[in-house]
Amino acid sequence: MLDGEAFAVGTYELLFHAGDYLRATGSDLPEPAFLDLIPLRFGIADAGSHYHVPLLLSPFSYSTYRGS
Repeated sequence: MLDGEAFAVGTYELLFHAGDYLRATGSDLPEPAFLDLIPLRFGIADAGSHYHVPLLLSPFSYSTYRGS
């Protein structure tokens, strides 16, 4: 998503379209879905490091962490 000079120290936000994804994979969701859009704000403190931001998702919960 960010590469080279664009990968800089700062605060960023990813917006996961969880409802769209879950519907596309065949999940039977209520309307409105419990989880639809999931904003995830995080900081990059070291632009020389590798950052991986996984989202573990089910129709009624999610978790995230800084991956390796």
